[in-house]
Amino acid sequence: MHSIIKYMSSRRDFLKTTSLASAAFLMPSFLTRLSAQPNGTHGRKLVVIQLSGGNDGLNTIVPFEDDKYYQARPSLGIAKSEVLKLSDYQGMNPAMQALRDIYDQGHMSILNSVGYPNPDRSHFRSMDIWHTGSSAVDHWDTGWLGRYLDHACEGKPEPHKIIEVDGQLSLALKGKSMKGLAINNPKKLKKAMQDPWFQHVLEGHEDSKGTTALDYLYKTMTEPYSSVDYIYEKSKVFKSSQTYPQTPLAKKLKMVAELICSGIETSVFYVSFSGFDTHIRQATAHTRLLTQYSEAVAAFMNDLKTNGQLDHTMVMTFSEFGRRVDQNASGGTDHGKANNLFLMGGKLEKPGIFNEAPDLAKLDQGDVKYQIDVRQDYATLLENWLEADPRKILQADVKQLGLV
Repeated sequence: MHSIIKYMSSRRDFLKTTSLASAAFLMPSFLTRLSAQPNGTHGRKLVVIQLSGGNDGLNTIVPFEDDKYYQARPSLGIAKSEVLKLSDYQGMNPAMQALRDIYDQGHMSILNSVGYPNPDRSHFRSMDIWHTGSSAVDHWDTGWLGRYLDHACEGKPEPHKIIEVDGQLSLALKGKSMKGLAINNPKKLKKAMQDPWFQHVLEGHEDSKGTTALDYLYKTMTEPYSSVDYIYEKSKVFKSSQTYPQTPLAKKLKMVAELICSGIETSVFYVSFSGFDTHIRQATAHTRLLTQYSEAVAAFMNDLKTNGQLDHTMVMTFSEFGRRVDQNASGGTDHGKANNLFLMGGKLEKPGIFNEAPDLAKLDQGDVKYQIDVRQDYATLLENWLEADPRKILQADVKQLGLV
């Protein structure tokens, strides 16, 4: 016991400067084991892309035949001649040319006006509702994908992972008894976990029995240890030959593609892309963001298709809310309500534009009204893609959509 305390004292600088060591003490938000593999997924993968900040859905999927759109956005409206037309009424922002090709191949479904009753314009509250799948009046501390793990993995002994490509775990992936694994770089994490300080705590735990801090540290370190080793080994199996842009989102998606193609036993991957809170000077920033998003996702989809994984993968993109219909005085848009949602994959039941465009003559206090409850999308993916019971996970009987 004394030797471990002495060793820990000598590692004080390490504890102060190493983010992994700090995260170990806060393990519930960073690394927690998953002890089972969900039943019946047949190797299917769900990849969730979160556009943080509130993406401007009206300037993403543009209602170019609606005069009210241009009246509300005299300087921000995307010119009709520039829109990448998808129907007689709606089209993509011209910055999304790379995704237009995916759409034309029948691998993309666009859901208009997705939201929830009694919407909230707060980033934090609205994101919590999207993450948890709760109603606007309920406050839950578990995520819809975390609860999927709780229920779908219960009693199954096979190893399984749910991975977020990030330094910390989102609420969406936190269950009551199981949580996902947040990881940026498998090689670096593997190397950090091999540090003598971690090894010493692991090997010396018997000597530290009864010490609350060390007991907790031991438990939180040993639980993800085998998971880190497994992911690291899988990360060496396949290296993509697809050309990806040199952007943060593209690098994350390349890592996901390589893990999927390695045959990893993972059902859900989660990545985030921030910067969409465009209150001022939106035009240039939004063009840059949509270009980065579209080029990264197109490279990812092409990578999956080349390597025979497209039919086994479903990609969902969402943002916590859209923007207000009217542009503001700062050349931007403020927090809105309902927004579009994208599904991409090789097994879509209804590719193209899934439902009617937003009606800009019938707004909710200046915002787009929701047509589709986000929980309908979740229920559909849970039952028809991940083969889990959405009633248990969403704690409600939600009408599903004919998406997959």
